[in-house]
Amino acid sequence: MSFRLIFLVFCISLLSYQCGNKNQALGFKLDTNIVKKTLSLGDTLVCQLSHPELAADSIVFKLDGKAAEASIPLVSQHLGDHRLEATVFVGERSEVLMVDFTLLNSSPPEILEFEIVNTYPHDINAYTQGLEFINDSLYESTGQYGLSSLRLVDLKTGKVLKSHSLPKAYFGEGLTILDDKLVQLTWQSGIGLVYDRGSFEQLESFSYQKSKEGWGLCNDGTQIFKSDGTDKIFKLNSKTFAEEGYIQATTNKGKLNGINELEWVNGKIYANRYQYEGIAIIDPTNGAVVGVLDCRTLKPQVTQHQKLDVLNGIAYRPSSDTFFVTGKYWDKMFEIKLK
Repeated sequence: MSFRLIFLVFCISLLSYQCGNKNQALGFKLDTNIVKKTLSLGDTLVCQLSHPELAADSIVFKLDGKAAEASIPLVSQHLGDHRLEATVFVGERSEVLMVDFTLLNSSPPEILEFEIVNTYPHDINAYTQGLEFINDSLYESTGQYGLSSLRLVDLKTGKVLKSHSLPKAYFGEGLTILDDKLVQLTWQSGIGLVYDRGSFEQLESFSYQKSKEGWGLCNDGTQIFKSDGTDKIFKLNSKTFAEEGYIQATTNKGKLNGINELEWVNGKIYANRYQYEGIAIIDPTNGAVVGVLDCRTLKPQVTQHQKLDVLNGIAYRPSSDTFFVTGKYWDKMFEIKLK
C-alpha cells in the first residue's frame, strides 16, 4: 500500500472518530417518575439527567418528537404509547437518552347494562363483519373467501333484499356509510372498496397505509375511523381515505388489542373486541375506554351449532335509540337498549 493511500485511510479514520466522538455515550442517566413503564392521565411526567462527574451544558427534552420541558402535565395527550427523548450537550459532544411508556386512563370503564327489546331472525350462514343502519335500512358486510358479500337486509324477516358478491380473492370486513356511499374493507388484501349505496355499483377502491389489515369501520359524518385488529383505531380522510393519525384503545390497566367492528354513537366509538363477548365504548379524542357492555348472555340464546362463532356486528338506530347486535353464523339479531 502506498504512503499516500495509507495517509488517506488514516485521515478518514481520524475524521470518523472525531465525528462519532460528538455523539458517543457520555454516561448520563435519565431519571423519571415512570413506574412499570406506565403513567396515568392527569399525572405530571417529571424527568432529570444525572452524571457522577460531568455537568450538562444544555438539555433538550422532547415528547413524541415535540419540544417539551423537564416537567410535562399529561392532560391532553392521547392514551397509549409515548416516547420521552432527552438530548444532553457537553461541549461539542452530545448524548441521546430515551424511555418509552404507556399512558393509561385515570379511571376504570363504567360497566353498562342493557335490556333486550326485540329479537329478529338472521341468516345463519352469514359470517357477519359489519352492520349499519341508515334511514331504517339495514346493511351488512359478510366475510370468508368466496362467500364475502355486501347486503341490504330486511330487519323483520332477515331476508336479503339485495346482495353484491366480492371477488373470491377478497375476505370482506367492516362497513360504514357516508354521503350515500358504502365503504367496505377487505381483511388482508390491503384494499378498501367504495360503492354507490343505491345500486351497489363499485365506484372506487383505496389502499391501506400504516394500518396492518382491514377489520372495522365507522364515521362521525366527516371523518372515518378504521380498526386493524390491534389496539389502534386509525383516522381516515373521508375524501382521500388517507390515514391521518390514530388513537389507541386504552383502559386504566392497559391497551385493548383485537379492536374489530366499529359503530359511531353520540360522539363515542362502540367496538367489538375479537373473541370477546362484549362492546367497548371509546372516547375518540384520546382512546380512553370509558364504558364496557357485557354481552355474554346473548350467544347462549341463539341456535348452537358447529360453525357458531363470536359476537360481531353493531348497528345503532337513532329513531329508536337502540342497538342491533348479532354474531358470526348467528340465527338471531338482538335489538337492545342501554339501561
